[in-house]
This record gives sequence, structure tokens and C-alpha cells, in this order.
Amino acid sequence: MAETAYHLERSNGSQFVDTELADYLKLLKPRVMSLVVFSGLTGLLLAPGTLHPILAIVAVLCIAVGSGAAGAINMWYDRDIDAVMERTKLRPIPNGRIAPGDALGFGIVLAVGSVAIMGLTVSIPAALILTVAILFYVFVYTIWLKRRTPQNIVIGGAAGAFPPMIGWAAVTGSISLESVVLFALIFFWTPPHFWSLALYRARDYEKAGVPMLPVVAGKRETKRQIIIYTLLLLPLAVAPSLLGVTGWLYGISSLILGLLFLAAAVSVWLDDTERASRRMFTFSIIYLFLLFTLMIVDGSTVFGA
Repeated sequence: MAETAYHLERSNGSQFVDTELADYLKLLKPRVMSLVVFSGLTGLLLAPGTLHPILAIVAVLCIAVGSGAAGAINMWYDRDIDAVMERTKLRPIPNGRIAPGDALGFGIVLAVGSVAIMGLTVSIPAALILTVAILFYVFVYTIWLKRRTPQNIVIGGAAGAFPPMIGWAAVTGSISLESVVLFALIFFWTPPHFWSLALYRARDYEKAGVPMLPVVAGKRETKRQIIIYTLLLLPLAVAPSLLGVTGWLYGISSLILGLLFLAAAVSVWLDDTERASRRMFTFSIIYLFLLFTLMIVDGSTVFGA
């Protein structure tokens, strides 16, 4: 009996540790982190020059950890509205599985650690841009903009657009026009991506008091803005080819993908049901991942990586 109780206690303890670990990983917003890591890696691989493979791995890990740190602090600050919204009410803090103070401390330690390691091992400029990205997401987007203006996603989207610049600076130690174009690509992609989500989650945002564009300006204006930003993306997506960062395989493919993205936006404009906005939100993620994949594939032939 004693041996059975011992094994049961160990099993329960192990299960508790695994669950707690999973909850802390959820604080890092792994879905968002995957895009951040991939775009940061793209900037690193496209940048002219070389970086030791170990340092490249460290740089990508620092970008991932810095992104996760910002996500954890965001969840700490937004725990009140997360508890109200259907999409977020099961997150670890509003669900009571992680104490708010623990989440805040976790985020701060990861933020400081990621910046310090990036600066000490890879590049001071990359560490500085990583610092700006974290601070921008926490203070400008989360604390200042999110609850005050329907432009929260437009301005706050800059935080998620920094990773390619960080990857580029890790290799070159500088910011260039090419890395700014990669930044701009994500910056202008963010509004149609999030607004397509907000269209079918409008009631959730309204209940939480978050002034997303569909809540403040209505669905028709939101759809119009989605088309405008999708149109702005067309030349921006092709720009890496025009600057010589990639070849024309990427250039032509990005134009085709951009037209498909525009077609999705037009479908949202014409369709009053949630179906079109859900499709566009899903396609927006695929669109950006395909763009960066094509950049890596075609960019490597340009720089001979």
C-alpha cells in the first residue's frame, strides 16, 4: 500500500509540474511567437554577411524569448479583459492557474535575459531593437493604445514588425532600407489580419470595452480599411525583389499571393456573414508565412547563402 501511495503521489506531482509548465508556456503566446521567430529568422538569413551558426541560433532564441516575455506581460496587464472575452477567458491568469505577480515576474526576467544575452553574445544594435520591440508592445500597444483607440492595431502593429530588423541587425550590426521594407511589410499586413478577426469577434471586444475598429466605426468601415491596407501591401510585398534582396521568383509569387489576399478582402466586403472574415483571417497567416518562405528560398540564391 505504501509503495502504491508513493507512486501515485509521484504521478500526481509529475502531472502537476507538467500542467504548470504548459501554463507558463501559454503565457508566451506560442502561436504569435512562431510568426515572430520565422520573420526574425528570415531577416537573419536575407541579410548580407555571415553569422556563426551558434550565434544565429542564440539570436533566434533571444527573439523568441523576448516575444514570449512581451506576451506574458501583456497577459498580466490584460487579465481583467481576458476574463470577460470568450476567446481568452481560459488563459492561465484569468482562469486562476497562474498568479498575476508570478506572470509579471516571469515576463520581466525573460525580457531582461533575452536582451542581455543578445547584446553580450550577438550584437548591440540587435539587442537595442529587441528592447524597443518589447517596450513598444508592453507600453505603447498594451498599456497606452489597446484600450483607448481603434488605431491600436495600426500603431501597435509595429511591435510585431521588428523581428526581421532584429535578425538583419544581428548579422550586419545596422538598420538598412531592406530591413525597413521587411518591417513595413508586417506593419501593413497587421491591420487586415487583426481586423478580419475582429469582424467576427466584435461582440467579444465590445463586451470587454476594447475599442476595436468594428466596435467603434462599424463593420462597413472596417471592411473598407481592410481593402485599403491590402492594396498597400501589393507593392510592399514586391519591394524585396526590386531592392535585390530576392530574385524574381519571389517577386512574381508575392504579386500572385497579394492578388489572392486582395480577393479575400473583396470577398469580406461583399459577404455580410462571418464566413468570409474567418477565411481571410486564416489566409492572412498562410499568406505571410508563404511570403517569408519564398524570401528565404529565393533570397539564398541572390546572396549565395
